[in-house]
Amino acid sequence: MEQRRERQRIERTERAARRDQTQRKCLSSARQNALTTNTDTDTDIISTLPDTLLSHILSFLPIGDSVATSILSNRWRSLWTLVPNLCLDQRELTNEEEDQKLRFVDIVFRIWTLRNAISNPTPLRKLCICWHNNCLPFYVDTWLRATNLRDLQQLFLSILTSFKTPFELPRSLYFSTKLVVLKFAGDINLNPPPACALPCLRILGLRGVILANQDSLSTFLTACPVLHDLSLTLFGISLEHLEEFSVTVLVPTLKILYLDWQVRSPSYKFHVNTPALEYFCFTGFLNGDYVLENLHNVVECVLQFEQRTSLSIEDYAKKSWNFMRPLYNVISMELSTITAQILCYDSNHEDGPTFHNLSSLKFFGGISSEWYVWDGVRLLLYRAPKLQILSFEKSHLLGSNLRPKCLEEPLDVPECLSSHLSTCLYKGFDGKEEEMELVRQILKAAKVLKSMKISVNGCLDSKKLRVCKELRKFQRSSQNCEIAFEEGRFT
Repeated sequence: MEQRRERQRIERTERAARRDQTQRKCLSSARQNALTTNTDTDTDIISTLPDTLLSHILSFLPIGDSVATSILSNRWRSLWTLVPNLCLDQRELTNEEEDQKLRFVDIVFRIWTLRNAISNPTPLRKLCICWHNNCLPFYVDTWLRATNLRDLQQLFLSILTSFKTPFELPRSLYFSTKLVVLKFAGDINLNPPPACALPCLRILGLRGVILANQDSLSTFLTACPVLHDLSLTLFGISLEHLEEFSVTVLVPTLKILYLDWQVRSPSYKFHVNTPALEYFCFTGFLNGDYVLENLHNVVECVLQFEQRTSLSIEDYAKKSWNFMRPLYNVISMELSTITAQILCYDSNHEDGPTFHNLSSLKFFGGISSEWYVWDGVRLLLYRAPKLQILSFEKSHLLGSNLRPKCLEEPLDVPECLSSHLSTCLYKGFDGKEEEMELVRQILKAAKVLKSMKISVNGCLDSKKLRVCKELRKFQRSSQNCEIAFEEGRFT
């Protein structure tokens, strides 16, 4: 028996030696040298890992830390060049007390020099350049041209120039066949040639860029036949060189659209026609004309209307309701509390759209003590007969200077409160009087409510007992409703 065990032990040792020999043949020359020279039992284990694994680890480090590993040993000298992504962020690479402009240029050129000194560095798949302070477009152009744009799959540019001179993108960028993600922000001039083509681009983000002419955006979007996700933020200052302008988003493949319309002038318009769209987020002003078409597939939307400037509040409220009308098929909707307050000013509430498929409604933002928030909530509940989940989330948004608008108490109860609403969530509860009143109204009106979940804001432990006592006194239409806080619960 002992001989058999000894024979098995020897066979296991021989198999392990053969496996180790096979693995060594597959290693890079640098790693084989490391294994050969490091015979001490306390050898650096991490240096024995494959190049592919080490470069993957380095890809999670800031570029400065990644380059710094090159001084560790000959084994590490060129490893950072195997990382396929490069993030050049001025805030990460420079000190605020230094001359950031020259220091950032110097650091980036050193990185490029070290990278080009290595034979056959890994082609970049992702490049990020963020120059937030006194950007010099000449250098950005130099760095882009030093990159093999044909292999690039993701590009992020965020730059602010010294004299508001916009950066002109290299022409070759408009003809990239491998770009999948493209995001621009800041002083970048979007001026695509008529025949541009981006056949693989799926995610596009444009924030505050300057549109060279009336057709810049439409030409660019037309060049993206498989675009899936579009984030578009426009500021009035970016359009002031154009007397009139109409943003047209006509993308048959688009699934997600973020439109941030920070344009106050009524001279500028937008037109959205996206038959495949499923998620729509709109933030901004409704002063100018707009057209929303083919949004019947949108199932989730987020709306945050800014306060009107030139229109009367009544006209602005009516315009806001009309904006929501094409979104009649949504299942989930989020509204800012300012938006709800604006909607209250429409004199003809019965003419508003009805959202027959809406099952989840969320209000986000602050609740002013001067505004009877239940009016706005109730107004939306009448338009959502199948609503099941109602939630509130406190967040810091710019306040409203609208005068308080109180609606008359209707005789009937919203249909959803009578037969569908089962869950109410409140995140960021402070226990203020206006919040307590909102909860009281919901408990009083919701007949099939099963759960009222309240997430307290900050340190509310000292007030929790008082709040619990107050809530117990509130009338509840549903006897099966349970009120739950983050810690503990009571019925």
